[in-house]
Amino acid sequence: MELVGVRMEIPDNTPVLVLREQGGRQRVLPIMIGPAEASSIHLALEGVVPPRPMTHDLFIDVLLALGATLERVVVTEIREHTYFAVLHLQSSDGTRTVSSRPSDAMALAARTGAPVFATDVLLDEVGQDPAATAGLDVEGEAESILDEFRDFIENISPEDFSG
Repeated sequence: MELVGVRMEIPDNTPVLVLREQGGRQRVLPIMIGPAEASSIHLALEGVVPPRPMTHDLFIDVLLALGATLERVVVTEIREHTYFAVLHLQSSDGTRTVSSRPSDAMALAARTGAPVFATDVLLDEVGQDPAATAGLDVEGEAESILDEFRDFIENISPEDFSG
């Protein structure tokens, strides 16, 4: 899968993570995510290095300190409108898998360059064919999506995260 980016779903201003199948039918997998994770993914894709580690940066630092690397992430399934992913970690002790939210998995993959996958079962169930996602125009809208997201990031405040 290719991590195309994050876009804002109009009119709700809901961040949507967009993944696209690299081969085959090139199906698109849009996943609604939270604003904090969207910001983290966007910053990583833009190559922004914060002066102090943010949560996902800290996780990578901890992995490295423990001698582990993120080998790949896999979006595995959807249950009751909730997506699930798995981190595949490699260390001298072998390979381990850790359950993850797709948004966190993508934030880590964007920082490490780890490859992204989705199961065939998931793509068959919810993957959207390019003809059905013509309105997304993920290539053509990329810059306007980034501009819109930059505006979102510039105007976000701590109160937006209070529950």
